[in-house]
Amino acid sequence: MTDTQTPELHQQSTGTRTPHVPGGKDIWVFVLGDLVIFSGYFVVFMVYRAQQPELFLQSQQHLDLTVGAVNTLVLLTSSWFVARSVMAARDGDIARATRLTVYCGLCGVVFLAVKAFEWSTKIAEGYTFPSNDFFMFYYLLTGIHGFHVALGLVFLGVSWYQLRTSARNRMSAIETGATYWHMVDLLWVVIFALVYVMR
Repeated sequence: MTDTQTPELHQQSTGTRTPHVPGGKDIWVFVLGDLVIFSGYFVVFMVYRAQQPELFLQSQQHLDLTVGAVNTLVLLTSSWFVARSVMAARDGDIARATRLTVYCGLCGVVFLAVKAFEWSTKIAEGYTFPSNDFFMFYYLLTGIHGFHVALGLVFLGVSWYQLRTSARNRMSAIETGATYWHMVDLLWVVIFALVYVMR
C-alpha cells in the first residue's frame, strides 16, 4: 500500500484485510510479563494497606487528587490519539497517522512534566521515599510507571520514524507502539485507583 493510493485501491485493500492481533508476538510477551510483574506490586501494596489502614489513609490525604485526575485524562487522551493513528495508518493516511502519533507523544511528555511537578511538590513538603510505607509505594509505583512512559515515548519515536521514512514494517511498528502505550495507560488507571482514589 503506497501513501498516494486512490480511494478505490484503499477500499479494495481494506476489504481483503484479515483480522490479526496488532503488533508482533514479542510485544505481547513483553506486555503480559509486565502486567504480571505490576500485578505483584499491586498485591503487595494491598497487603501493606490492609496492615496499616490508618497510615495509608492519612498519607493519601497529602496527595492532590486533581493532579492525579489530570494525568489520567492526559493518558486517556493519548490512548485515543494512538488508536486513531493506527486506524489512519491502516487506511493509508500516513500524514494523519504521523500527526496523531506526535500528539500522543506530546501527551506523554505532559504526563511526565505533571508527575515531575507533583514529585517536587511532595518532596518540598517533606514527603519522601523513606517517610513511610505509603510514600514508599507511591514513589515506587509512580516512578516505575514513569520509566514505562519514557520507554513508551521511544516506541512512539520508532513509529514516527517508520511512518516518515519507510513503508517496510510500517504497520507492525505503529501497532507495536500502540499496544505498549495502551498497556502504559492501563497500568496508570490501576495506580490512580489504588494510590489516589481508593479509601
